[in-house]
Amino acid sequence: MFERIPFSSFGEFLNMGGYAFNVWTVYLLFVIFLLVNLLGPRRRRKQLMKELERRAVLAERQQPDSSD
Repeated sequence: MFERIPFSSFGEFLNMGGYAFNVWTVYLLFVIFLLVNLLGPRRRRKQLMKELERRAVLAERQQPDSSD
């Protein structure tokens, strides 16, 4: 299994055969993309829930009291 690994050392692995900047930049962009797509909807949902709660409170305040 380990005979097929093309890198002889960890440093060589990090260097990626001279393409380290390109390879690690793509990995970084991919991780950022994943985080945005995972955390973005959660943040938007929280904002939406706060807005709906605010609207419900305003609507409740505007209803006339019928306790006569």
